[in-house]
Amino acid sequence: MAKFSLTINGTTKQVDVDPNTPMLWVLRDHIGLVGTKFGCGIAQCGACTIHLNGVAVRSCQLPISNVENQEITTIEGLSENGDHPVQQAWMEHDVPQCGYCQAGQIMTASAFLKDNPNPSDLEIENAMNGNICRCGTYLRIKAAVKTASQNL
Repeated sequence: MAKFSLTINGTTKQVDVDPNTPMLWVLRDHIGLVGTKFGCGIAQCGACTIHLNGVAVRSCQLPISNVENQEITTIEGLSENGDHPVQQAWMEHDVPQCGYCQAGQIMTASAFLKDNPNPSDLEIENAMNGNICRCGTYLRIKAAVKTASQNL
């Protein structure tokens, strides 16, 4: 076990865990932030996406030892009241069905739009390609990302 000081959603948190513990489990089991979901466990589905220094990363394969002294943002920290333009666009387009993948989808989309605020449809498809939605709401996801880009 080792002690780590983390900056999560603008707040400093202290945890005492094995250095190899994936950030997903630190967030969920030790910090109590359960918006980030476990999907595949091999960084392929995107359900566990968080921001590390503003970049979308998969937390299920990211050991805590690699993130100390960096800014971590989870879905809970994206906006205080769910009023981030991506979150609003998600609701406008009725994207969520089961909702399980949506935190990861939103975190991927928000990081993408920060770097590319006026994307083409192909750029949106490419950016969102690694996030799996078992309900198949891909057309609504693309429309929501497009709408969010117009509202940034």
